[in-house]
Amino acid sequence: MVRTPLTDEERDRGRALGRALRAARGARSAADVAREAGISLDTLRKIERGAISAPAFFTVAALARVLDLDLDALARDLMPDRRTPLAG
Repeated sequence: MVRTPLTDEERDRGRALGRALRAARGARSAADVAREAGISLDTLRKIERGAISAPAFFTVAALARVLDLDLDALARDLMPDRRTPLAG
């Protein structure tokens, strides 16, 4: 199966996710966070630097849980507002 290439917007959003997770991690070691989230250290590092632009939902959910981030708020901060005004 061939995946559709990511858009620039999607790559930018992946980098923003990585920055948000890295900031939330603070002084905690990446190894500790990865272990608690049940992912490899390499995967966490790739997400934090934006090399994995669209990580799996459950990976992000596990990281949000470990980092005490609200998943809804994280999504709101990272997703573009695609709502359009209703015609009145």
